[in-house]
Amino acid sequence: MIVRRSAIELDKLRRSGLLVYRILEDLKAMVSEGVTTRDLEIAAEKMIADAGAKPAFKGYYSQASGVKYPFVLCTSINEEVVHGMPSSKRKLKSGDIVSIDTGVQLNGYFGDSAVTVAVGEVNDSVKRLLKITEESLELAIDRVRAGNRLFDICGTVEKYVTSNGFSIVREFVGHGIGTSLHEEPQIPNYVDRRGENPRLKPGMVLAIEPMVNAGKPDTKVLSDKWTAVAKDGSYSAHFEHMVAVTENGPWVLSRP
Repeated sequence: MIVRRSAIELDKLRRSGLLVYRILEDLKAMVSEGVTTRDLEIAAEKMIADAGAKPAFKGYYSQASGVKYPFVLCTSINEEVVHGMPSSKRKLKSGDIVSIDTGVQLNGYFGDSAVTVAVGEVNDSVKRLLKITEESLELAIDRVRAGNRLFDICGTVEKYVTSNGFSIVREFVGHGIGTSLHEEPQIPNYVDRRGENPRLKPGMVLAIEPMVNAGKPDTKVLSDKWTAVAKDGSYSAHFEHMVAVTENGPWVLSRP
């Protein structure tokens, strides 16, 4: 069942989304050569606690992995697609890209967003990967309109990404969000004819998150049971926003 949120609930989700936005902005400013992903984790955990919120990811149990996730951030570097674990041994270096994904629970409502950041100078092909992935998200957001259908969002990402020579990760998808981190509907970044294609209605809140590989779409999960990587070792980018359907069009809850 897809829950439609009231104006009061949307305001609470907005507060959670803006907290995640502020955290990600601070972490983006920290990204530089020599910084470890554990440094980012420590900073994020403090910001969440100082805001009186709870981390959405830490302690999250996945049936697929069978293991609780131990951190407040997912920090996925280069060929890591999603769910990369922070580490004091992993120092960022020029030419890397790092996806920073985090979520919070504030006053019972969840926020979730992600951004991929370049470290120092990256080559033109990597810049283009980031650009196309982020643009696919913006195009998808524009389709979050009452009366459209879910496949309008999914198909927009798929068409834009593939027409630009990149591939869509198929094993991981976006999701509804509200009083739980993951709610209905699932939001693949491609048109999955086996899935449901509900009509969008005011009050729905969607976490849309294109995950795009420079090479082939295939992924595998490493022995830590969480980190998903591109099988061919190609770079992968990931951007995410939470978006409410309103009578007046899309409302991005996770940015000012």
